Amino acid sequence: MKYAVDTSVVISGRISRMLESGEIKGTIIIPEAVIAELEAQANFGKMTGFQGLSEVEKIVKFAQDRGFEVIFAGERPKLEHIRLAKGGEIDNLIREVAAEFDAVLITSDRVQHLVARAKGINTIYVRPKVIKPEETKIMSFFTPDTASVHLREGVPPYAKRGKIGDLKLVKLGDRPMSYEELNEIASEILEAARQDEDSSIEIERRGATVVQLRELRIAIAERPFADRMEITAVRPIAQVSIDEYGVSEELKRRIVERQRGILIAGPPGAGKSTFAASVANYLLKNGYVVKTMESPRDLMVSDEITQYAPLEGDMSLTSDILLLVRPDYTIYDELRRTSDFQVFSDMRLAGVGMIGVTHATRAVDAIQRMIGRVELGMIPQVVDTVVFIEAGKIVKVYELSFTVKVPTGMLEADLARPVIEVRDFETKKLEFEIYTYGEQIVVMPIESDEKLKAALEEKIGRYIDDFEVELAGRKAVVKVPERAISTLIGRKGKRIKTIEEELQLSIDVVPKEMSGEFDAEVEETGKHYVIQAKGLEGKTVDVYAGEEYLFTALVSRKGWIRIRKDKEGGKSLRLALAKGQPIKLRVIG
Repeated sequence: MKYAVDTSVVISGRISRMLESGEIKGTIIIPEAVIAELEAQANFGKMTGFQGLSEVEKIVKFAQDRGFEVIFAGERPKLEHIRLAKGGEIDNLIREVAAEFDAVLITSDRVQHLVARAKGINTIYVRPKVIKPEETKIMSFFTPDTASVHLREGVPPYAKRGKIGDLKLVKLGDRPMSYEELNEIASEILEAARQDEDSSIEIERRGATVVQLRELRIAIAERPFADRMEITAVRPIAQVSIDEYGVSEELKRRIVERQRGILIAGPPGAGKSTFAASVANYLLKNGYVVKTMESPRDLMVSDEITQYAPLEGDMSLTSDILLLVRPDYTIYDELRRTSDFQVFSDMRLAGVGMIGVTHATRAVDAIQRMIGRVELGMIPQVVDTVVFIEAGKIVKVYELSFTVKVPTGMLEADLARPVIEVRDFETKKLEFEIYTYGEQIVVMPIESDEKLKAALEEKIGRYIDDFEVELAGRKAVVKVPERAISTLIGRKGKRIKTIEEELQLSIDVVPKEMSGEFDAEVEETGKHYVIQAKGLEGKTVDVYAGEEYLFTALVSRKGWIRIRKDKEGGKSLRLALAKGQPIKLRVIG
C-alpha cells in the first residue's frame, strides 16, 4: 500500500505514531512540495517548520529500521505556486503526487480531504488531536497565586508567586528541563492555540513565538534568538475594578467628562495592563464605545470590547480601520516603538480618546518618551494626563497644560517661550516644566521652596556661617555681614555664579542689617582700651556695662573701638571691668 502525506499531518507528528502502532503499512510518499513548505517555515524561524522536518527525520529512520520505503517525489513549488499558495496551489501539487502514485492521501486539513475526495483520490482524514488549553502541561505549573512560569533548557523550572508588588521567585523542582521536554510543551501550546477559538499565535519570528493561550501570554524563545530554548508564561493574577485602585472621584470625572489622551506608566509587572483593563470596563459602563489595540491581545476586558491585533503586522493599518469604526476610547497596549507613539498621536489628534500603556521608572519618564517622537508643542494635545502605577497602586497622577511664559528661574521678559507645565493632579503644584533652550529640549524639575532654600543654605554654609536667605520663586536674596560679602561672592564673582548655575537661581547678595545686643571682648594697651566688634564695621553702637550705659562710639573699619584710658568713657570702662561687669554693644545705626 502507498501513502502520500501532506504538510498538516507531518507537522502534527501523526504519521510516525501511525507507523509505530501499525495503523498504516507500506510505502510512504513525501511530496517535494511538503519538504519545500517545511523548509520555508524553518528558514523563517517558525516552530512548525522545525517540528515538521523532525517528523520527516523520524519517518525515514523508522523506515530504515522496519524495512519499508520512503519516496520523495513531485515538483518543488515555483514562484507562481508560492504566490497562489493561499488559493490552494501547493495543496494541488500534493494531490497530484498522490494521484500519480495511486496512493492514499493522509491529511489533517479538512479542505484538502474534501477536494481530494471530490477528485476521486483515496484519502484518510486524520482529525487533529483535540488539546484544550486547560489540559496543556504548561498549566500544571500554575497555582492560583502564580503570576508567571519560567522554563529554560538545562535549568529547573521556576515561578513567580504572590501578590502584585510582592512577587517572589520560587523553584518548582530540582531536575533541569531538557530540550525535548520544552519542545513537547511548546508543540502542545501551539496546537492548543490553533484549535481554541479564544487563543491565537500572535507573533511568529525567527527563533521567537508569542502565543496568547486564553489568559496566558506565552513567549517561546529558541536558537538562534536565544542561547537555549526558553518558555515564559505570564498570567494576570488580579482582575480588579477601577474602585479597587482608590481612584479619586475627580480623576474618574476627568476620564469620563470628555475623550482624553492618557498614559498609564510604570515599571514591568507593576499592574499597568490590569489597570488599563479596569479603566476600559469602567468607560464601557459609562456608555462609551471602547476598543483595544494590542500585540499580543492579553487584556482581560468585557466581551463587549473588541480587541484588535496589528493588521498584517502593522498597527497603523489597524488604526485606519478603527477610525472607520469610530470608537469613543481606544486602549493601546503597549507603546514601545516610535511607530506606536505616532499611531497613538494620529488617533488622538483625530478626536479619539486614547489610553496608552508604556514602561517607565518615573511618571515624568513617560512624558520624556514622547519627546522627539511627537512634536513638543503637540504633546499636551496628545497626552493631558499621566497615571503612574507601582506595585498595583496609583502613586502619582500628572496633568499637562500648555502656556507661553518665562520659564521658572529665568528673569528677563524677552526669554518668554512656549512651556509645557506638568502639575500634580491632586495638589495642582507645578513639578516640571518642559521647553526648548537653544537647540535642546529641557525637562526642568521645579523644586519646592523648602528644598531649594535648604540646598542654597547648604552651599552658602560651606563658605560663611552668618547669613540669612529669603527666597521668592527662582530668585534669592542672601544677607551677609559686609565683611563676608567678598568671601561669598568670590574672585570676580565666580563663587556665587557657580551656585546660581547649580541651583538655577538668581542670587542677590546684600549687607546684613545688624541689630540687637552683642557681647564684646576688651583688650588693654598702654594708653587705650580696645573693644573688639568684628562684624559691626562702620556701625554706631552704645556700650553698656551690664545694663548700665557707658558711652556711644563708632566701630572702625577694622572692627574695633579704641578709647583713651584718661577720657571719661575710658574711666567708666575701667571701673566696670574692675567690678567684673560684662561689656555689651547695642547697634543703633
